[in-house]
Amino acid sequence: MALMRLQAGRHICQSPHNRWFIPIYGSCRSYSDYSMNGFSRRGIFGQGIENALPYGSAKVTELKCLLTETRSMSTRVKAPPQVRQGGLQLAIFSPGMIYDPYKPREPISFLRRCFTPSGWRRTKEDIIVELKNAYAIAKLRKLTGYSKKEFYQEAIKLYKEINTLIVKGDKTSLRKAVTEHMYSVLKNEMKQRESRWNSVYWELVEPVVSIRTLRARMIGVDKNNLDKAFIQLTLEFLSKQKFEAYDLKGAVVSGDKAKEVLVRDIWVFERSLFHTRSYWRLCGRISL
Repeated sequence: MALMRLQAGRHICQSPHNRWFIPIYGSCRSYSDYSMNGFSRRGIFGQGIENALPYGSAKVTELKCLLTETRSMSTRVKAPPQVRQGGLQLAIFSPGMIYDPYKPREPISFLRRCFTPSGWRRTKEDIIVELKNAYAIAKLRKLTGYSKKEFYQEAIKLYKEINTLIVKGDKTSLRKAVTEHMYSVLKNEMKQRESRWNSVYWELVEPVVSIRTLRARMIGVDKNNLDKAFIQLTLEFLSKQKFEAYDLKGAVVSGDKAKEVLVRDIWVFERSLFHTRSYWRLCGRISL
């Protein structure tokens, strides 16, 4: 009987109807979420998991497949007629999603972790999460010469640059610093902001308080070549900022640039491992 139940369970797990997917999230918050008293979780630009899209997972047959989720991205969209007839290949410059969005793990006691079945399962899940992080960083270091110190410096520069471009309304330069989907999200946010305020003052007080990596993930696009993948690094920025908004007459309608506010932002940066001259771009933001 135990063998029959095991075989039945294996059949269910292998069924195409039981493949997991990441649900669609959406969030659009305005500048009104910005708090001028104390700690702000969202910064001056409202944010959520704007671009997490469904992502299928094939049966895992080895550790590398577990650590690098691989799927043909061309199956996500219907190719145009000239591509289907001519046998051309579509170039993929971004997956257009946040894969496996970060969320804090619920604290668990030592006794529960060591002496209960739920604790054992949780320990196994935590180990897999850390293995995925380590594998993605190792691949990134091997293929690009990744250095944490240099990347953090570049990330802070991008963080300041992108926020400044949003404040100035420079859509042309902004398009180069973010992915296609993220550009669409930010453009809508800028349009909403401009309908409320005439201009905005924003300043990042340097150096930032802290920066750390919360998650590292690889998104494979070719199951026969695991180096053909995208890397996504989720970073937490803790910084002091100044903000003030003005109406058409130049009167202050929100914020106070004389005050420094502690702001926590979680941004997801993305880079291709197989495109020449690829560079880091913002592909999403997460609000907890």
